[in-house]
Amino acid sequence: MKAMQRLGIKQEKVDAEEVIISCREKDFVIRNPDVIIVDFQGQKMFQISGTVEEREKMGIRDEDIALVAEKAGVREGKAREALEKTGGDIAKALLELEKV
Repeated sequence: MKAMQRLGIKQEKVDAEEVIISCREKDFVIRNPDVIIVDFQGQKMFQISGTVEEREKMGIRDEDIALVAEKAGVREGKAREALEKTGGDIAKALLELEKV
């Protein structure tokens, strides 16, 4: 550890509950992670270990969320939830939001 400090390498443990790595087609969710930030000459690297879960993305577009939010008169968070629940079907999401 002292040798690393002499080389200018600093380590910092982060008290994280969850880490999400968001990719185009899926997300990696790391639960109960051990996260360490390694700082070497201003360049930060993250070491992460824990229980990994892969989640496929639903493919819901921002434009669809905005449309549903506008038409239903709700916030975008509610619109997203309705779209996720209906598998991205705009008409069904609007009907779902009318029930509320």
